[in-house]
Amino acid sequence: MKKFVTLLMLTFLALAVQAQILTPVKWNIKLEDSDSAEKTLVFSAKLDAGWHLYDMNLPEGGPISTSFSFENLKGAKAIGTPIASKEATTVFDEQFQMELRWFAGEVSFRQKIEVTDPKHLQVNGYVEYMACNDENCLPPEQEEFAFSAKDIDVEKTLAALTPKESTDNAPQEVTQDTVVTEPDVADEASAATPEYVPEKEPQVYQSEELWKPVVDELKAFGDSTISATDTSWLFIFFAGFAGGLIALLTPCVWPMIPMTVSFFLKRTKDRKKAIRDAITYGLSIIVIYLVLGLLITGIFGASALNDLSTNAIFNIIFFLLLVLFAISFFGAFELVLPASWTNKLDTKADSTTGIISIFFMSFTLVLVSFSCTGPIIGTLLVQAATMGAAIGPAVGMFGFALALSIPFSLFAIFPNLLQSMPKSGGWLNSVKVVLGFLELALALKFLSVADLAYGWRLLDRETFLVLWIVIFALLGCYLLGKLKFSHDSDLKYVSVPRLFMAIISFAFSIYMIPGLWGAPLKAISAFAPPLYTQDFNLYDNEVHAAFDDYEAGMAYAKQHNKPVMIDFSGYGCVNCRKMEASVWTDARVKDLLENDYVLITLMVDDKTKLPEPIRIQENGKTRTLRTIGDKWSYLQRSKFGANAQPFYILLDNEGKPLAPSYAFDEDVNKYIQFLERGLEEFKK
Repeated sequence: MKKFVTLLMLTFLALAVQAQILTPVKWNIKLEDSDSAEKTLVFSAKLDAGWHLYDMNLPEGGPISTSFSFENLKGAKAIGTPIASKEATTVFDEQFQMELRWFAGEVSFRQKIEVTDPKHLQVNGYVEYMACNDENCLPPEQEEFAFSAKDIDVEKTLAALTPKESTDNAPQEVTQDTVVTEPDVADEASAATPEYVPEKEPQVYQSEELWKPVVDELKAFGDSTISATDTSWLFIFFAGFAGGLIALLTPCVWPMIPMTVSFFLKRTKDRKKAIRDAITYGLSIIVIYLVLGLLITGIFGASALNDLSTNAIFNIIFFLLLVLFAISFFGAFELVLPASWTNKLDTKADSTTGIISIFFMSFTLVLVSFSCTGPIIGTLLVQAATMGAAIGPAVGMFGFALALSIPFSLFAIFPNLLQSMPKSGGWLNSVKVVLGFLELALALKFLSVADLAYGWRLLDRETFLVLWIVIFALLGCYLLGKLKFSHDSDLKYVSVPRLFMAIISFAFSIYMIPGLWGAPLKAISAFAPPLYTQDFNLYDNEVHAAFDDYEAGMAYAKQHNKPVMIDFSGYGCVNCRKMEASVWTDARVKDLLENDYVLITLMVDDKTKLPEPIRIQENGKTRTLRTIGDKWSYLQRSKFGANAQPFYILLDNEGKPLAPSYAFDEDVNKYIQFLERGLEEFKK
């Protein structure tokens, strides 16, 4: 059993670990030959689960479009523009106030070319693209390609050319940065674009010391971002474990504890065998729920589950599902499975012996308790599906079953503990109603995602806050006995736990009221719609960087003997805006950034052209840096070993790290500790 548990945990860890240099898009570029002069360039992209690649020709002011550029096109000419293999998903993005199109899973683009001089054919260029998921947007990347006469059948192509074409073999060139995804651009640029001459030696910086990699120094600090693992699975596990503990307090599960214990006590008087049976029973519960979680992943697929977080239709379904669960908890109806199922399993448990009998008993518990555990499990699976973890449902169900099975096993082993248990009564129904209020509040989060995706503006931030204020105020009234449902027992007095829970609920409602006038409400920033959806906002306390150039900012810091904070950001980085709105606006953070640090913000998707392209060697490949964003993205990768934004790093004025890096985390106190640690190290 210990080996099994160890193997299970190692499997979870192996699935969860991921490198910090993210490469969610894998390209396969090939030139399809044919017997005619017309050939096809095929650009095939395969995306990791949860990631999407933006479509071509997006409007100005949005994220970077996928584009295909020829730096050198000799002996051929482009025909038309690239064509995608499938239709892009279209979503209205509130942040950019425009409709965005993207692809998930796999997609290919086909660009036709007509070969005019097969013997001297040369095709060189690059694909520029940008990939995002629900948490990160990576800087624009470039995938280069090169083909020549050796990639086609020259003789067949020559034979296919018409006499006019075969005699007119003057090389036709398309030079650097001629983009073929825009109509007519190729023809206009072919005559006017200057020839590109690559540099002999890679050079991207003014000061070699400032660009020197510091990945090892960051790891020596114990940097959790550079040596990151995906801990979303751990969050799901603990969410499932908490859900299992809550499920124990429901009217369907609590009375099953003494009934289950009596079932095992009747089976044998051998204490050792009773203990083994109780442990087997607990493991059976875990196996049933774990298999259920694996089935859900297997049926829907990891990619489908990861895509739910950005799919408006599914978010609407989740919203309606959670509202249904909340109404059920309020007592309007019961979610009950057919009685024949539980009766048959109960009969099997009584008529069989050994492990099979125990397994049927555990299955009976799962079905009998469904009316109470179903809404909790449903909420858990919804959360797991939108966390971007492929094994999320299985991990969540494992945590849920573990919490549910432990008490049953313990009470079966130590039956005298049952004497100290409170008896079933009205308090169990109160637990269900409280869960109903929480389900209703959580449902609004999913409706908000759909509302932002479609641009309905039905659930702007102030509307969302009003609903949450009312929900938690009503919850406080219920806990004090001022609100009563038809199936509630009479409340003769308010117990101390109910009083404190009511105080917390009312206090939370009052806390949210200033948000109606624009207060950041950092405690719920992960749930509430973005601040820019609020119509009436009196809050204006933003922080802006003093420099947008690395070398210039470092020179200023050295001149004034101050530490530096580099903010790797992007125009299309939503989480960057969240950090600026919820963390940088804190008075203490604002003071530290403006007075104690030199703040440098580097936009990795800045499309401003460099004075001249720069050739660099990276991971055994030659790359070309063409824009300012390319340069800052390369700085982040080469010097700090990361490529996701937001990414914050503290340096002395010589380019050495002062503390571990910091990624997306809206905990203000953690951010202040991060900044203060850097100051202490700098003063040393």
